[in-house]
Amino acid sequence: MTSIGTIIIGDELLSGKRQDSHFSHVVAALAARGLELKWARIIGDDPALIVETLRQTFARDDIVFCFGGIGATPDDYTRQCAAEAAGVALYRHPDAVAEIEARFGAEAYPRRILMADLPQGSRIVPNPFNRVPGFSLGRHHFLPGFPQMAWPMMDWVLDTLYPEIRNQAPESEAIFTVQDAMESPLLDLMNEFVQRYPDLRFSSLPHLGEEGERKVEFGLRGERQRVAEAAAFLKQGIATLGFRWTEH
Repeated sequence: MTSIGTIIIGDELLSGKRQDSHFSHVVAALAARGLELKWARIIGDDPALIVETLRQTFARDDIVFCFGGIGATPDDYTRQCAAEAAGVALYRHPDAVAEIEARFGAEAYPRRILMADLPQGSRIVPNPFNRVPGFSLGRHHFLPGFPQMAWPMMDWVLDTLYPEIRNQAPESEAIFTVQDAMESPLLDLMNEFVQRYPDLRFSSLPHLGEEGERKVEFGLRGERQRVAEAAAFLKQGIATLGFRWTEH
């Protein structure tokens, strides 16, 4: 199964000056194709941290969508950091030059053209909004921070570069809540469950409600028949322990 991650860059997100919208969109865009997000990182505009993060993620075989920091202002570090993390130089990418010149003509110089300086080995990602491209380096795809640009570009990457990667998310899900219970008396049952059904995704979320009300939400995800079988096993075990459950 393909692992997909996202890196979202910007001091303004960490300070709370701007609310991130990329995370929820990435989850929805992947879900529409039967895919899931494996991991996400939000980091600030710190070149050393960006380089360190990219070195770690370049070492994996994940598909990664990276948002932000590919402009030409002094606080845009992503192009330079991607090159450093990959151990290559920046160069003026001819395809990026063609796109920027086609959009801005003579006004591309001397500043806008800086956004055509990309890491060696990059391929451009077309930008339908203003033709200033993003870029791909291996399976990392670097997109602008602006959603109106970045989201169509992400769609292009998924549909053009990875059309064969679809429907890898678990096909079935069961969620039910154990009432008036804490996790502790259910631990033996949960441990037996994960031994019996190692192929399923399992989650246990305790809740503390008003006036000390306690309950535990179980979630199961995976192949449909296995989820149904596993849910029946858990429900029987819950009843045997003397608890009641409600299904979502």
